[in-house]
Amino acid sequence: MNTFGTQFRVSIFGESHGECVGITIDGCPAGIPVNPEDFTADFNRRRSGGKGTTPRREPDQPKIMTGVFNNYTTGAPLTIMFDNTDTRSRDYTKLRETPRPGHADFTAWKKFGGFEDYRGGGHFSGRLTLGLVAAGVIARKIIAPMQVSSDILEVGGKKSIEEAIDEAVEKRDSIGGIIGCTVTGVPVGLGEPFFNSVESLLAHMMFAIPAIKGVEFGSGFAAARMWGSEHNDMFISTEGTTATNHAGGINGGITNGNDIKFRVAVKPTSSIHGKQHSINLVTGQMVDLEIEGRHDTCIALRVPVIVEAATAIVLADLMMLEGLTGRIKN
Repeated sequence: MNTFGTQFRVSIFGESHGECVGITIDGCPAGIPVNPEDFTADFNRRRSGGKGTTPRREPDQPKIMTGVFNNYTTGAPLTIMFDNTDTRSRDYTKLRETPRPGHADFTAWKKFGGFEDYRGGGHFSGRLTLGLVAAGVIARKIIAPMQVSSDILEVGGKKSIEEAIDEAVEKRDSIGGIIGCTVTGVPVGLGEPFFNSVESLLAHMMFAIPAIKGVEFGSGFAAARMWGSEHNDMFISTEGTTATNHAGGINGGITNGNDIKFRVAVKPTSSIHGKQHSINLVTGQMVDLEIEGRHDTCIALRVPVIVEAATAIVLADLMMLEGLTGRIKN
């Protein structure tokens, strides 16, 4: 439900306009140094306020509630929480009866019988990805020397981010984007065939990030148009190094020692400033809907660090499953 992982298990909690959001990590090895400033760089990359992002500004100060003593993890569950302070719940009143097209408003209302917290998207909000980024900071310490990086490849179908944002703002609309992710220093042998393949687990985590609608590894869908002789990656060393990397660093669900490479597609933000049409859940009538509040024109701008964190979480779990990291971090 709200938990992912086998050995390195993360459980997400909170709502966008509730008291707080956060994450609990169970199975975190003891002896990992943790200081509040460790989170700053990644939190700043996720932070809103820049062009094309929501003007909602939260301090995002991590409160480490359990699992750390004298600046080291103890081996007990590690809980990190963040207060929600910059909320404007009144902006969402009309959404109680009229769900946003493309958003979880309707499915949440149906699934939870109207008891869901609809303010700011509630438990479905991208606000909760802050906990994932926090867990990613810890996971990166576990998977070192593996390094995870990502880049914005395009937004709104354009290479120029500024041009795409300006066009979306002018149209009172939103745009999506494509993010590329690379993991270097990957050992051979992480993952299993079939259900616990590296692709399966990474895709599982990517789709846990709100707005992610597609994932492809290596050559991805382009592989369907290639010859086998073209797609096959020739091994050129006994360490698994290949001349090309169409497989994205994974064969048979298992890492082959090359860089893991994949891309994710981020859909346009559901909340737009232009007029839309939806159904009133009380009257059953179609109505005009103009959404108030503060929303991202392009949520993809803030997604790269979340993708990196989610990737590190998966790899930390796989490292622990292989016995490459014990209960005490050396």
